[in-house]
Amino acid sequence: MKKLYGTVVPIVTPFDESGKIDVGSLKNLAEYIIESGLQCIYPCGTTGEMCLLSEDERKLVVETVVRQVNHRIPVFAQVGAMTEKETVELARHAVKTGCDGIGVVTPIYFQISDRGLVDFYVRVAQSVPSDFPVYLYGIPQNAVNDISFQVAQEVAARCPNIVGMKYSYPDMTRLQEFMLINQETFSVLVGPDHLFQAVVAAGGDGVVSGNAMVLAEHYRGIWKALQAGEWDVARKIQRRTNVLNRILCEKNNISAYKVMLREKGILCFAAVRAPLENLSVEEERDLIERMRELDYTRVIG
Repeated sequence: MKKLYGTVVPIVTPFDESGKIDVGSLKNLAEYIIESGLQCIYPCGTTGEMCLLSEDERKLVVETVVRQVNHRIPVFAQVGAMTEKETVELARHAVKTGCDGIGVVTPIYFQISDRGLVDFYVRVAQSVPSDFPVYLYGIPQNAVNDISFQVAQEVAARCPNIVGMKYSYPDMTRLQEFMLINQETFSVLVGPDHLFQAVVAAGGDGVVSGNAMVLAEHYRGIWKALQAGEWDVARKIQRRTNVLNRILCEKNNISAYKVMLREKGILCFAAVRAPLENLSVEEERDLIERMRELDYTRVIG
């Protein structure tokens, strides 16, 4: 089964002036990720405003991306939703559409016991073919529920197609515990960008990074250096990337990504969906100026 590695990009969902999915910009974005040399596209994640999209909109996003990518790089759709019924429907749709795998965020808002989380993930994993890769997705600071080592270990033992996880809380101890699952074959990717280099050095497989849409050159450089064992180079690029990421994430990072992608000519519009807040005209101008002052596309190392 395919596994994720390197820089996995949780793409934004572009909207047009009327608030509908901007299919043209979405195609441009998918093409840009491929041309940038990054390893995988991950639609309908947190960065893709998943909770603010209807089921039909999420299906449209996934279908558009899969068609545009056309097997050139893997596409893993994030299918976790407010209800288990919708999660299963989106998981089956991902299989039907031709995705290479799925990510499944924990149930959100309502607190679930560890036993409830195990049962949830087993049911979702068993709703798709046994050779279709499933990644757990933990982001407890947003979703309320967290994935413990014990939960991940049990679901991986019960469902062979649960092959890894994205963990978006900056806990290096927990991340390294996950790496022990299935005789250290469990695939672990980190969400917090500043840990990309450190997690791979510790035995992890990569990062799931929204910032990589804007800073593709840097993420490509970090991964290339890590693959070559050039640890000093990877560390230097990581430290510069951390500075740039801090600027992107100061206010609404999703809006900031869209502003910078519009500036690059990839998106037509930079709007996020309410109740998320768009950057003001002044905030947009300040963001673009500060990134340019730092010559943000220049990779050091």
